Amino acid sequence: MHENAAITGAKLAERIRQVAPERGIELEIFLFGAAIGAVADPAQAAFRDALAALAKQGVPVHVCQQAVEAIGQADTMQALGFGLEFARDAFVRFAIEGATVISL
Repeated sequence: MHENAAITGAKLAERIRQVAPERGIELEIFLFGAAIGAVADPAQAAFRDALAALAKQGVPVHVCQQAVEAIGQADTMQALGFGLEFARDAFVRFAIEGATVISL
């Protein structure tokens, strides 16, 4: 994932978080694919730190369990406050809930 796209996504999530209560919406972040590599990359600490800050502010941040286990990063992600969930389960849940999914 290109760092600019990663940072853009984190900034967008923060802006949505800021207005979510007054708009009556719930925000959740789910990372999979190239985003897993980006959040695990020390060179992209700004992206990881922005997501960790969102998690600390109560935004559920989940990562693809299969992907982070495959690269040995499950414990690290959980220490950042990220939940683990299989991508197939997350996307089925989003469909059932009628969620709007924004992908960058």
